[in-house]
Order: sequence, then C-alpha cells, then structure tokens
Amino acid sequence: MDGLDLIKTFREVAFRRSFSRAAISLGMSKATVSRYVAELETRSGVRLLNRSTRSLSLTDAGQVLLDRSTELVAMAENTLNDLQAHGSHPQGRLRMSAPHGLIAGWLSDVIAEFIQLYPDVYVSLVFTNDDLDLIEEGIDIHLTGGRIDDMNLIVRRLVPFDMVVCASPAYWARRGIPTVPEDLGRHDVLTYSAKPTTHLPFETDGKAVEVPVHSRMEANDAVALIELALRGAGVAYVPEPLAQSHLERGALVPVLREHMPSDHWLYAAYSQRRHNSAAMRTMLDFLEQSMARHGNPPAMPPLPPALQVLASPSSSVAPAATCALSTVPGAARATASAGRTDRPPRRSR
Repeated sequence: MDGLDLIKTFREVAFRRSFSRAAISLGMSKATVSRYVAELETRSGVRLLNRSTRSLSLTDAGQVLLDRSTELVAMAENTLNDLQAHGSHPQGRLRMSAPHGLIAGWLSDVIAEFIQLYPDVYVSLVFTNDDLDLIEEGIDIHLTGGRIDDMNLIVRRLVPFDMVVCASPAYWARRGIPTVPEDLGRHDVLTYSAKPTTHLPFETDGKAVEVPVHSRMEANDAVALIELALRGAGVAYVPEPLAQSHLERGALVPVLREHMPSDHWLYAAYSQRRHNSAAMRTMLDFLEQSMARHGNPPAMPPLPPALQVLASPSSSVAPAATCALSTVPGAARATASAGRTDRPPRRSR
C-alpha cells in the first residue's frame, strides 16, 4: 500500500466519522480500513483519531493532515483521471439524488436512455426534498432547482425554467383573477414549506418586489401543491415544468406572467471531494446534452369562452388570458422554493 492510499482511507474515515461507513464507501472491509489508518499513524508517528465505543473524532494532528491533504489528493486524482480519460469506460455504481416529481417526466427519459447506452453503469436514485450531505449519503450527483450554498460542491447549470402562479378555473371563477401581484394578498395561497415564506417574489417595471400573501396551507413538495390547486384549494406558485401538462389542458390557468422573476435553473451538483469516475463524468455530460435536445413546447390556444372568469368583489379581472407556455424545455422537471432568490452558483462549468 502506498502513502496516498493510506491518506485517502483516513480522509474517508474522517469525513464519515465511522470506520464502517468508510468501508462501505470505499468497497473495503472494516478491518482493512482500520489497518490502513493504523499504518498511517505508525508512519507519521502520531495519533490521528480519537476512538471510543460510541464516537470517533480527529486529533489536532489528524485535523492538520485532513486540511493539508485536500489539495494533494485532488491533484493526484485529477492527474490520474486525465491520464485515463481517453481509455476509461463508464462502469460501476452511480448514486444520484433529485427532488420528488422529477422522475415523472424528463429524468425518467434520461435515465432510461442512459442505462441502455451504458449497460455497465448501475444507477441508484434517491428522491428527497431535503438538503443532503452528499459525502455522508454517498451521493455522486445531486439535481436541484434550489440555490446551492455549500462551498464544497461544484455546480453545473443544466436548464433554465420559469415559475408560474396558477389555480383552477373554478377557483378563479369564485375569487377573481389578480391583475397585479399585490392582488394575491386577498387570495388563498398554497406555499412551499421547505423554506417557509409569507412573501412571494415578483418583478414590476424591472424591479424585484416581495409580495406578502396569506398561506392557506403548506407542503414540502411542489407536486402536492399542484394537486391541491387542481382541486380548487388555492393558488400555487410552483416551477412551471411541473404544472405544464395541467396548463396545456386548461386544468390550471396561469396569471401574472409579465411579473414572474427570471433566472431559475435546474442544477447538477457534486462534491469536489468525491472521485469523478468515468460514469459520473459521462452522466453529467449526458444530462447537459439531453437538455439541448429538447425543443420548445407549443404555445397554448386562447381559453374557451366557458373558462372566461368573471370579476368578484374582492379582486380585479384580467383580460381574456392565454395559457402560452414558457420556453422551458417541455420535459424538464425541478422543485424550487417559492421564496427563492437565485444567484449564480459559486463554482460552475
């Protein structure tokens, strides 16, 4: 065993705070991992880890090694990856995470095509709307429509998408169609609870505005909000690709399109501390290419006369609306917070 292998094993144990979890991640036995760390301590002449039956922590020397070895290991792995890039073959297990709802359209098409093209890659999908520790969970690629603040992650922009304010025709018939964002203060709004907010972002005359709203209920999944909006429970502020099929058939009617903020993106994030395998690099490229292949969806025709909404005493009436879809690629899916104010990620390709 060489010194680099010992350091990489030690780093995995340090990040996961467990010999067992490190062994699973590295595909090694727990005994081998323990032997590698012991050998490194013998060579360095210092204790690197504090061990007990219940916990594991770094000594001062261990923290120094962890901090100073980051660039060394990254440089070694990147050099090896570059040397093997032309002859490498995508294979092995690729673990990905994504928001609930993403599998309903675009991602299912991408994964199905990918595993047919690369039969030696085994894809493991985890669906969650919670924030994840990619290292702790063993995630290679994380897809998200939310802002990414983790300084240890590298981010790729995949595709822009629009947000949409929508409700059922029956709801608009009862409550009236808002003509300016402030009108939403008189409506029942279905909000996203992952990042609770009583304000929704809009744009008026090119300026960002935050409009206070009354939250009728909340959920941690935009798909659930859409289902409730379909049943007339209130107004949903959600990623448009998730609601697209319902907008197309008129089951949901969009409003305030000219006031919707822009610059929302579906991102692919991955840790700079994980080994970038051929399977991982191939999947990242495949995700980008698949977005480029999707064309723009057709514009919606005007609403039929039966769906023209009359004014109510509590709200203004919009002119006869058309459900023109955004230019977001038709099959894209993403989950994002209604309160999100997105900025370009710290590192991107």
